[in-house]
Amino acid sequence: MLSALRNAYKLPDLRNKLLITGLILVIYQFVAHVPVIGVDRNALSQLLTSDGAGIFNVLNLLSGGALQNFSIIANGVYPYITASIILQVLTPLIPSLEQMQREPGGREKLENYTYFLAIPMAILQTVSQINIFNAFIGGGQSIIPGFGADFLLTITVIVTMTAGTMFAVWLGNLITEDGIGNGLSIIIFAGIVARTPSNLQRLLTSSPRPEVHLIVFIVITVLSVIGVVIIQEAVRRIPVQYGKRVRGNKQYGGAATHIPLRVNPVGMIPLIFAQSIVALPALLVNLFPEGPIGRSITESFGQQQGLFYWGFYFFLVVGFTFIYSEVMIGNQNLAENLQRNGGFIPGIRPGKKTQDYIIRVTRRIVLIGALFLGLIAVVPGIVDTFNRLLFPNEAVSGVAGNPALVLSGSALIIVVSVVTETLRQIEAQLAMRNYDRYVR
Repeated sequence: MLSALRNAYKLPDLRNKLLITGLILVIYQFVAHVPVIGVDRNALSQLLTSDGAGIFNVLNLLSGGALQNFSIIANGVYPYITASIILQVLTPLIPSLEQMQREPGGREKLENYTYFLAIPMAILQTVSQINIFNAFIGGGQSIIPGFGADFLLTITVIVTMTAGTMFAVWLGNLITEDGIGNGLSIIIFAGIVARTPSNLQRLLTSSPRPEVHLIVFIVITVLSVIGVVIIQEAVRRIPVQYGKRVRGNKQYGGAATHIPLRVNPVGMIPLIFAQSIVALPALLVNLFPEGPIGRSITESFGQQQGLFYWGFYFFLVVGFTFIYSEVMIGNQNLAENLQRNGGFIPGIRPGKKTQDYIIRVTRRIVLIGALFLGLIAVVPGIVDTFNRLLFPNEAVSGVAGNPALVLSGSALIIVVSVVTETLRQIEAQLAMRNYDRYVR
């Protein structure tokens, strides 16, 4: 890893990409500390200890750490992610969108639609987020006093935070185009890494058993990282044979190769999608009158606890892994490309039979990856359950009582996925420049 980074830094163009990525992350973190006009710091501090602390942490993860300051980019890239989810779900259902995706330049059009849809989603999130957090705080306090009553203030906050969302997405795309790695993922990654030291400090200073919890944190982190790396790098190779072709006196083709199908072909995308969806119940329930169902949802989703919450989260991760894997395999048109180039899988007929075989194999191996992702995602819930059983009189909420929340399962997968994917891109760039002998 260090060797790859060191050798990448020796190349001027790769060094520029790394410097651009670092500079953009510095800009993002700087803007993340610029608060929205009129923010009440006392109300924001009270929110961190309310029933909404759990959902606040989820949204803070998706904002790259900007929500804890309620900055102008507090929405983060969440509206864009939501817009992307909506379009990905609608594309197979609407023939015109599906046809557009297959046409030359169609992906660019869908990307533009995602941008346009992200704007109303950002406006909706800004309004609902402020109102719902106010409901969590209670007592007549407000994150932004006067929001909703003062027309000019309300419009200013909405426009500022919506523009902040599009600015964050623009920064992410700049990293993707001119830097290294997937920009949106790297922004979320940077926020997680920046927040981890403060979480670890809270664990050591506030936990009733800091030594035990520190050991648990180290063990969970090491085992999880090993498991995530194994799953991320695991590949099922499907053999492919190319037919021989004779042109003149020369014979071409006949080579044997393979299709590498990853156990987890979608990386951390299902985690980000699941985090986005799991945030909705706690956000929406406070828009309706109080009742037993509303209180139950608030306790489960607002505080991120309970069997229902973690079960729901687990099935979301598993489901999104399957759905997104099928979408990716479908978009790659592997069977069609093989047939066009004279390739075939031994024992399998070209065309639809090959496509069905690839999908069948993908589903079997993705099941392993999906279950593993789901298990890692609910590690904080498992640790919290054991914590309450072993130390019922010392139960403390949040990071202080749950060492797995210092770097949650979702955050850990995102961190490892971003690091491995970014290193893979660096290694590919080095290989293109004949520097692959330095990468070990």
